[in-house]
Amino acid sequence: MSRIAARFAALRAAGRGALIPFLEAGDPDAATALALLRGMPAAGADLIEIGCPFSDPMADGPTIQHAGQRALKAGARMSHTLEMVRAFRADDDATPIILMGYLNPILAWGPERFCADAAAAGVDGLIVVDLPPEEGDLLAPFAAASGLDVIRLIAPTTDEHRLPGVLRGSSGFVYYVSITGVTGTRTASADELARAIPRIRRFTDLPVAIGFGVRSPAQAAGAVRAADAAVVASALIDTLAKTLDSEGRPAPDSVARVLEQVTALAQGVRNARVRSGGENGA
Repeated sequence: MSRIAARFAALRAAGRGALIPFLEAGDPDAATALALLRGMPAAGADLIEIGCPFSDPMADGPTIQHAGQRALKAGARMSHTLEMVRAFRADDDATPIILMGYLNPILAWGPERFCADAAAAGVDGLIVVDLPPEEGDLLAPFAAASGLDVIRLIAPTTDEHRLPGVLRGSSGFVYYVSITGVTGTRTASADELARAIPRIRRFTDLPVAIGFGVRSPAQAAGAVRAADAAVVASALIDTLAKTLDSEGRPAPDSVARVLEQVTALAQGVRNARVRSGGENGA
């Protein structure tokens, strides 16, 4: 069983949802990003999503775009991202790691070699934002051969005729992009999620994670009431960015402040399904 499947199975048995915080590899520098990554499990992360800096991040809002620009300016490359995961795995062999990025750097690396190298570094899953399902064979066979989950994105505009095709060949979990547009803009309402998630579940048994617009503990709690996991990205990057000086350098408490926010989000997720008579399962 993969780390991702094992983690969701354990959480399901415990009757609770998952928190998936996000960090941008190399933002604002390699040492700070690694410190954040290493600190997230103890702060309450159940799985961790790592953004791979790219020069044309079309699905990202301004917050994550700026994070990627800071990382690229600091010299971040895909090789450094894999090295960061490898360093994390020296101390943590349990927390699932998902890379989220774009196709161009993978093609430049070579899809087969990239999947093998990512798996060897300790990566568990891939979200490739600009790889449509119709072109999934560019990556999927090599990911499967290396034991990597390919996690598909489902949007509010994905209709029921397209859903089976998008989900075909997906594994790990389904990432529901809860809003139309880019990251970090608005948040889906409880009513919107209540309509969307059951529709997805009719086509897959995979866990469903909700992202794009989840910012607060209350919103993360709402996400795991509706689905299986909450992904929080822009809110954490905003907190980090506010601690940086005019040259983009971190403050002594930069890492601590982000991890405190992860802890608050984790508490919201852990309390989300608690009722007076116990826990409400998924």
